[in-house]
Amino acid sequence: MAASFRWILQLHKDVPRAARFYSEGLDFTINVCTLRWAELQSGPLKLALMQNQSDHDMQKGYSSLLSFTVTDINSTVTKLMALGAELDGPIKYEIHGKVAAMRCIDGHMLGLYEPA
Repeated sequence: MAASFRWILQLHKDVPRAARFYSEGLDFTINVCTLRWAELQSGPLKLALMQNQSDHDMQKGYSSLLSFTVTDINSTVTKLMALGAELDGPIKYEIHGKVAAMRCIDGHMLGLYEPA
């Protein structure tokens, strides 16, 4: 039997805050959320959040990049910014659609795509 994909894992300082970010900003469903662990879902994709056990600051580089197709990039950017994200450059208007990169809490990156 072949291996089956389970989830993508991100490390966060504040797991409940990160779960709220994905839930309210991108409409993920929260399956489980504790102070140290959360499991969220969007369709077949599962995102696991785990508390960072290290005393070192989280990396501020491009630690992970999750890419999402959205129906309205402008409203999604507005929601995510209200939750603490920052645009990493301008929204780009390409022939195939709009694209944006956002730096989110704990340095994680989101790519947003709105098809033309």
